[in-house]
Amino acid sequence: MKPAPFIYNAARSLDEALALKAEHGDDAHFLAGGQSLVPMMNFRLAQPSILIDINRLTELDSICRDGEALRIGALTRHRTMERSQEMAQHYPLLHEAMPHIAHPQIRSRGTLGGNLAHADPASELPAIVVALGGRMRARSTCGERWIGADDFFRGALITDLRPEEMLVEIELPASPPGTGSCFMEVARRRGDFALMGVAATITLGEGGTCVAAGLAYCCAGDRPVNAAGAARSLVGHRVTESGIGDAAALAQRAIDPAGNLHASKDFQRHLADVLTRRALQTALERARAVNAPGV
Repeated sequence: MKPAPFIYNAARSLDEALALKAEHGDDAHFLAGGQSLVPMMNFRLAQPSILIDINRLTELDSICRDGEALRIGALTRHRTMERSQEMAQHYPLLHEAMPHIAHPQIRSRGTLGGNLAHADPASELPAIVVALGGRMRARSTCGERWIGADDFFRGALITDLRPEEMLVEIELPASPPGTGSCFMEVARRRGDFALMGVAATITLGEGGTCVAAGLAYCCAGDRPVNAAGAARSLVGHRVTESGIGDAAALAQRAIDPAGNLHASKDFQRHLADVLTRRALQTALERARAVNAPGV
C-alpha cells in the first residue's frame, strides 16, 4: 500500500512546527518515530495533507528530574527510556513495562509523545502514565497547558489535544516512600498487542497498612481504564489475599473490553482478574521489601 499524496515539511524549530500546525490544523500531522502513523498512512486510515517532521527538535528529547517529578520530552525514544538508570531506580513501573512494547526495532524509533498522542487503548504506556498520575504539557502558538492523564485520553485514538496543539512533555510525579509496583500483560506472542495488561501500585504506611493504591488497564476499554474504585478498596487495611480478590472483582466490573479475534470479552475479563491478583501480590511484596528494616 502507498499513502495518499501529502506535503512533507521538516520543521527546523518548535516555533516553526507549531506555526504550521496552527495554519493547517487537523490536516497536518506531526511525524516523530512514525511507527504508528506511517502504517496508518500506508493503509490510508490516516490521510494528512501536510506531514510535519519534528525529528530535528532535539530539545524535546530529554529525561530530567525537576524536584520530585520526572519530566520526559515527547521525542524521547522508547529505547532511551528502557535503558535509563534514572527511570529504573525511581520509576520501576515504567521501566518494567518498556520491554513489553512491540519489538526492539520499533522501540529504537518510537517516541513517548507519539505513543501517547496516538492513544491506542491496547498500548501499555497510556495505562502506565494513568497509573502513575502523570500529566501532559501541550503547546501551541497561543501558549501552553497541562492536561492530567485521566483527562488526556478521550477514546480510541482520540485525545484532548486541540487541532493546533503539540504534546511536548510528560511529567510523572515521584512515588511515595513505601511503594511497590508491578506491570503484567498477556499477549499471544512477545511484541504483540496485549490481550489484557495491568499496572498496579501499593503504598504501605507504618504497621503495613495500605495508604494508597492504583490499578490501570490497557486493552480494557476504548481508553486506558483507571480502576480507582477497585484500588481504593485496599486503602486503610492490611492487604490480604481476600482483599486482593475483592479488588480484582471490582476491577472486572470497572473495565469494558471489546473482545477481539483472539480473546472474547469474557476471556479478557478473566485475564484481568488473574493479572490483577498476581500484579497486586507482586506489588505488595515489593512494597514490603522497600519497607523492611535495613533495605
